Amino acid sequence: MSSKQTVTSFVQGATKADRASEDSTLGPATPHSIDIDDSYEPSKVPDQLNNVMARNTQKFDISAFPYMLPPGLSDTASRHFQPGQNQDFTALSLKPDHHNRPLWIDGWGKLIFESFHPLAPRVQDFLATIAEPRSRPAFLHEYRLTTQSLYAAASVGLDSKDILKTLNLFLKNKMPPNVIEFITSCGKSYGKVKIVLRNNKYFVETVDPVILQMLLQDPEIGSCRLQGGEDFSTGIPTTAGLAIAGTKDAAGVREAERLDMSKSNQDQSGQNPTAEEVYAALNEEDNDDDRDVIHAFQIKDEKVGTVAQRCLALHYPALEEYDFRNDHINANLEMDLRPATRIRPYQEQSLSKMFGNGRAKSGIIVLPCGAGKSLVGVTAACTIKKGVVVLATSNISAIQWRNEFIKWSNINPHNIAIFSSANKSVFTGDTGIVITTYSMVTNTQERAHESAKMMRFLQSREWGLMLMDEVHVVPAQMFRRVIGSIKSHSKLGLTATLLREDKKIEDLDFLIGPKLYEANWTELSQQGHIARVQCAEVWCPMSTEFYEQYLQANVRNRSLFCVMNPAKFRACQYLIKYHEKRGDKIIVCSDNVYALEAYAKKLMKPYLYGGTGNAEREEIIDYFRNSPECSTLFLSRIGDTSLDLPEATCLIQISAQYGSRRQEAQRLGRVLRAKRRNEEGFNAFFYSLVSKDTEEMVYSSKRQAFLVDQGYAFKVITQLKNIENTPDLAFDTPEARRELLTKVLLEVESRS
Repeated sequence: MSSKQTVTSFVQGATKADRASEDSTLGPATPHSIDIDDSYEPSKVPDQLNNVMARNTQKFDISAFPYMLPPGLSDTASRHFQPGQNQDFTALSLKPDHHNRPLWIDGWGKLIFESFHPLAPRVQDFLATIAEPRSRPAFLHEYRLTTQSLYAAASVGLDSKDILKTLNLFLKNKMPPNVIEFITSCGKSYGKVKIVLRNNKYFVETVDPVILQMLLQDPEIGSCRLQGGEDFSTGIPTTAGLAIAGTKDAAGVREAERLDMSKSNQDQSGQNPTAEEVYAALNEEDNDDDRDVIHAFQIKDEKVGTVAQRCLALHYPALEEYDFRNDHINANLEMDLRPATRIRPYQEQSLSKMFGNGRAKSGIIVLPCGAGKSLVGVTAACTIKKGVVVLATSNISAIQWRNEFIKWSNINPHNIAIFSSANKSVFTGDTGIVITTYSMVTNTQERAHESAKMMRFLQSREWGLMLMDEVHVVPAQMFRRVIGSIKSHSKLGLTATLLREDKKIEDLDFLIGPKLYEANWTELSQQGHIARVQCAEVWCPMSTEFYEQYLQANVRNRSLFCVMNPAKFRACQYLIKYHEKRGDKIIVCSDNVYALEAYAKKLMKPYLYGGTGNAEREEIIDYFRNSPECSTLFLSRIGDTSLDLPEATCLIQISAQYGSRRQEAQRLGRVLRAKRRNEEGFNAFFYSLVSKDTEEMVYSSKRQAFLVDQGYAFKVITQLKNIENTPDLAFDTPEARRELLTKVLLEVESRS
């Protein structure tokens, strides 16, 4: 039986395995030989890498393959779609049996998927691997083929021929020629080259002899080859013997069995299959006995980063993997999941893609808040069983990660060290887990003795796994130094929102690795893994005196008048009273710290912001979690990420960071993990309070775009029921409102 990976086996529900490498590969920005000293600054590497990545992405972008077919028909509407719009796809005629197929495609790589189609469950996982999900409401999903998505497909072993064959199998209309060219072009480069670790020696690997000769003849790569080193050819690896921790059935072993299944030999050309026939075709086998052969040559250890970057410049980006089972140099870390721990099906699926060919692929897993990203990270560490570096966003998050490792695994707590501004502990054994923050490892100022000693320790060792929490922060210029300063064989990025407003999120594919898995939010909600949430936007009219000052204020100060709007204050107080009576635990979020403090003190509620000390933070969070006397907690933006509050069932947002889609999704995530989510008829609540006829309304629609694409709907509330008859609401008299306005004006004056 063939060991080649096929798309048809993938659509059956199998996870992917890579076609090529045997041991491990390093990403384009993973140097593995750095002279460690106190003055080490890898700050020039990101700029050089940025230019290489930009050229690589531009070469393979679908815009380089324009749609050129003439219109298939002409009518009165044609002028709206041609020629300047380039949106006339009437030449892409429907297939005779189109009703049996669930996919549409246009000339620019957009895919429209009928999620209600009988074949939908078989196709959805395949689509999520080869294309970027853009919008997934109830019935019609939109995906788009991109350079990054095809790079991710290559990382899990899919080649262009298999992708095109399977796409054509499910398309209602004809495949555009330029899309075929686009997929084929990307397939010629992506997934072809790897830099692997075999017995702690580094090799460049490829299954294509032509590419092998091209790499050997390249002057820069040729000079990095180790003279007298090992060269070899071998067959592609399998997952035999690998079991992912926490799975009821060993996912890695199942993947090996699926790899032994071969391609369907049904010829689709000229046939009009029924839905049943298409379904049956997915289960057919092929007796192709051909095996790919891996060719490899050894390179110098100190030249790994140079070779990886050169491969990227040659448009053959190296995939990053780690054969941890054959790493006999780095010490094993004795840890496993606790016997009672079982991971959920979607967590198993994401990890199967990471370990699909018996090694650890580097990449990114995207799961909504509350869906168990931490458990995925802990499970990955328990599977690799080597030294781990965890990068968190804050000191509180670092402590929570330590608690997660102790909660889910049997690791000795003494083997977990925390490196933060408040704690610089070390582990006791030969290897262990170090949990630190992005800001600690990217600090460029002169370090204290203990911090400098800890950084030298981190930089002088090889780590099996780097876990990067909230990985969307990494493309920031400062955080990119993390990639170069700590040597890790594999990287796993975790996030709920793979979004950035500065468009740099695409850099993660080359800095860390491709997106391995992205969950469907509404699907997890329907299955009870995350809470069902009712979302509402509450319009709060501004009083005349406030609105006049708002119009006169400069851009910088307008947001203060919006958040301190008395009507918004009253709406917030009304909602708090209503949900406290229901027994809900409520979080109120505000980006504006002045407003946060003013609201919390007026309503006599606890609050947390950046200036709150760590000890006080933990005390307040524990009070909110466990005390029936505390039902409401006010949080600044420090609560947007990495704060575990499963008791929260309602969130009220009074001020936000302009049009940030990521922040909106992260804040919704605070109530997705509600402990009560499986109670019959339970709903969590998410309110966004918006001052009417202000800039907040514009920003609000932008912020909601991502959640709407995930299938959420926002109800607009223009009047809260009986709010005018609710007693004891603040600022219910003109005098009280004028007094509040005076305080706001004084605050504005103090800022200027």
